[in-house]
Amino acid sequence: MYLVDTNIFLEALLEQKKVEIVRSFFQAVDLEEICITDLALHSIGIILFKLKKPGLFISFVKDMVENGMMILSLSPKELIELDNVAVKFDLDFDDSYQYLAARNNDLPLISFDKDFNRTDINRKEPQSLIN
Repeated sequence: MYLVDTNIFLEALLEQKKVEIVRSFFQAVDLEEICITDLALHSIGIILFKLKKPGLFISFVKDMVENGMMILSLSPKELIELDNVAVKFDLDFDDSYQYLAARNNDLPLISFDKDFNRTDINRKEPQSLIN
């Protein structure tokens, strides 16, 4: 299983520069093997609504979440760890959240964000998982 970071989904949804790599990743990995945090899901919604693309968010939920992608949340006890993680690795709130979700669920984090290289979790870029 993999925890997929917000930037990977947005790369595909907004058809950005690495869209083909991301699409190949999603074709290579079963949907049931992909996790997203509740924070990432809500962040995608906020961004797409701000861009006046609410229908794209609804399609994303129907295509990904309803079809098997697992949503992970941090418990209150885990949320209390956010400040320590942020200070220890010099991460912002959302990266600290992703870090804890990946670490506490023993999942590799699929992300383009190199800030995670300062941490002790296993960050991979999508192209490393494409055969």
